Amino acid sequence: MSWDTMVPVALVLGLFGLVILVLLWPGERQGRRLLRRWGVDHPSDGDITDAVRYLKRRRFWYPWLFFLLPALGGILGLSKDDSTTAWSVAWTVLIGGLLGEVLALRPARGEHRQASLVRRRVVDLVPAWALVLLGIATAGGVLRYGIGHRWVALGLTVACALVAVVIVALAVERPAAGDPTVDLVLRTRSARVATGLAIAVPSSLPELQMSFPKALVFVLSLVALLAVVGPVRRTAATVG
Repeated sequence: MSWDTMVPVALVLGLFGLVILVLLWPGERQGRRLLRRWGVDHPSDGDITDAVRYLKRRRFWYPWLFFLLPALGGILGLSKDDSTTAWSVAWTVLIGGLLGEVLALRPARGEHRQASLVRRRVVDLVPAWALVLLGIATAGGVLRYGIGHRWVALGLTVACALVAVVIVALAVERPAAGDPTVDLVLRTRSARVATGLAIAVPSSLPELQMSFPKALVFVLSLVALLAVVGPVRRTAATVG
């Protein structure tokens, strides 16, 4: 992608990200909706505050990432044509999630913390079958792009998997905050969204020609993404 094309695309996507940020900037309604979707049917005011903070820590970065990532993709030569690519959207959400988890390492001042009685494990947040799919998708992407000598795409595939692993690790180990059930819900959402995106990214990198097998893999990866990131009903018994 040439600079003449790259800059307008980056500006358009940056503006798009800013509009999305304004329209989707989380408030009480969005926080309550998130918790109810994940099984917290009667969230308290404190629970909603935690959910809103969780969303803000991620969405704040979207305009800047929407602006920077297409430009980075053009510099690396990832895009072979003048169209925007799905990878930049996926990476925006992925990096936003990573920064959100890093910010969560330091709880807000005065925040009430309740430690879980049971030590959390990775499989408490992401099911084993999703981790297997992540390994298969990453290995398949590495093999596919390695054979095609597409080294940038191969690097992005590996980097995406590594970022997802870091997000899952942070979601498991970061300090507890707020109600244990809500805390587990937010951790689970972070880990599953990262895992689902890492599964889908290898097949969403741009192609000049899309054969039927590649299209089929792309569709299957989207199905896997939706299955992994789907809300999980949480109850107090789940937390222990």
